[in-house]
Amino acid sequence: MPFIPLMRRLSWATAGYRLALALLSTALALNLLALSPPVQAAHAIAQYGTPKYPAGFKHFAYVNPAAPKGGTLVLANPSRLTSFDKFNPFTLRGSAAPGIDLLFESLLTSSADEPASAYGLLADDVQVAADGLSVVFHLHPDARFANGDRVSAADVKFALDTLKSAQAAPQYAAYFSEIKQAVVLDPQTIRFDFRQRNRELPLLAGAMPVFSRKWGMRADGSRIGFDQLAFEVPIGSGPYQIEHYRDGRTITYRRDPHYWGNALPVRVGSYNFERITYKLYSDEVARREAFKAGEYDAMVEYIARSWVRRDVGKPFDRGELIKREFPQRNGSGMQGYVLNLRRPMFQDARVRRALDLAFDFEWLNRQLFYGQYQRLDSFFANTDFQAKGLPSAGELALLAPWRAQLDPAVFGPPPVQPDTDAPGSLRANLLQARALLAQAGWTYRDGALRNAQGQPFTFEILDDTSSAANMEPVVAPYIRNLKKLGIQVSFRAVDFALYQKRLDAFDFDVTSIRYAPSGPIPGTEQVDRFGSKAASQPGSGNLSGLNSPVVDALLQALVRAQTPEQLLDAAHALDRVLLHGYYVVPHWFSALHRVAYRRGLAWPQTLPLYYAAGDWITSTWWFTPAR
Repeated sequence: MPFIPLMRRLSWATAGYRLALALLSTALALNLLALSPPVQAAHAIAQYGTPKYPAGFKHFAYVNPAAPKGGTLVLANPSRLTSFDKFNPFTLRGSAAPGIDLLFESLLTSSADEPASAYGLLADDVQVAADGLSVVFHLHPDARFANGDRVSAADVKFALDTLKSAQAAPQYAAYFSEIKQAVVLDPQTIRFDFRQRNRELPLLAGAMPVFSRKWGMRADGSRIGFDQLAFEVPIGSGPYQIEHYRDGRTITYRRDPHYWGNALPVRVGSYNFERITYKLYSDEVARREAFKAGEYDAMVEYIARSWVRRDVGKPFDRGELIKREFPQRNGSGMQGYVLNLRRPMFQDARVRRALDLAFDFEWLNRQLFYGQYQRLDSFFANTDFQAKGLPSAGELALLAPWRAQLDPAVFGPPPVQPDTDAPGSLRANLLQARALLAQAGWTYRDGALRNAQGQPFTFEILDDTSSAANMEPVVAPYIRNLKKLGIQVSFRAVDFALYQKRLDAFDFDVTSIRYAPSGPIPGTEQVDRFGSKAASQPGSGNLSGLNSPVVDALLQALVRAQTPEQLLDAAHALDRVLLHGYYVVPHWFSALHRVAYRRGLAWPQTLPLYYAAGDWITSTWWFTPAR
């Protein structure tokens, strides 16, 4: 996916997306705000209910306020990125440096032990209008950019206007589309006006990254176009600044000695390393061997086979390197083979279902994954937002107007993923797949599966070279199964820059992607992933090219939900429609973070609930004095 640093999070000082999807409990439902809430003027806001931490709280429960400061944390590739060619993470062209989000902050920041609350960071007060159509932020009087300038309301407005402009990556305009405008009320006060009432929008406005109007300004007062900014150092307010970088492969950040937010409750116990260095390796093998050789300090392991078979050796035996699994309550999101509906052969749902039937997860889990995974069966798996059983009355109210355009199966239980464990079998699944393909006009003749025009069914699975070594053993049996149906599939790995360019241009047949959980509560980010408008916007998250008025209507119901019940109904209905559309061949998930780290690193005793492992390491770990 295009790199959108913390677009999906309330904290812009850690990498990745917003906090992972959390469960809405019954207790939360009982503590709802009224449908038309009174004006709030407070240190924090919550999408539903009230924030966990009261005014005057000292620090988050999952940090160590006495953590020692200092040391240099060295990390490897945090993603598929193998090189970078810019510092600007908000534009479409190029690849931004890893960790660059450490330079930016937002008006509000989230906590990692509650679903959807936001606390003051750059803002020291937030006021939501009674009608829900606007929110006012007052900026903290001490908030400063790295150049010493005070953060002003004009800077906040400049950031919003820039991100919504054609100079920024198109996802930003889509993501902030419901924010009509930002209005400067005075130098330290700004109001965001919304196009409609949406309980997520005040948090969305608070999550927007803020940067100085002087970023890109030349000495003579002229300005470099925002989309032309490359290695011009960003002017943000975050806890770190760039110290040095080299060859687009290594970058070091140093903690700002004048960082304005050290004493804030939301920052106490956080960002304890004096320096954070990222070294980018060209492939997975080189990265792993470098870790064993002591070139960097911590590694999040995403490959089950590697965790069992490769993350071993003398450094582990001697206790120099340590492996540990950390529980987490993140929703799983959706990971799988995304089928590009812009290709004619994938436009029939029966064909897409046949491709799902050919995927043998049980064999992979036994032979390659050491039984460490579960099969994904929802776009919101492992959360209350996952559709189960028959549709509720609320779901039916959303689905019924579209009955003529929907498969009748949508009004029944969600589809069950094919199983090859006894009494099921791969053979039975392939026979069912062959029948579906025949119904769609694809029959086997002249040595291949062909349509009525005699064209063979062929496609390419695209990946990038940094992950190809791990994915090829997974892809190979899938290709073999499809070959039994007469479908010819090739696997192609390209360097990350080209891979990203092809995804941005939707120039692929099938690729493996994870739709990471992008918030404790699903919302506006789903519009970018599945909305019709995004399907035609290069660089958007709608890789499948889904263009459906039904899905669009459900997405609007999702983002406009005013109660947890409405939100659950919309999410369940959306999940049903997406699952019955078979737009993705689902992969697998785990409820654990697997982390290997160098002896001498430590973390708080209390773990967060909803967190990305890499972000957690950079934001709350520290080096012990006796390391």
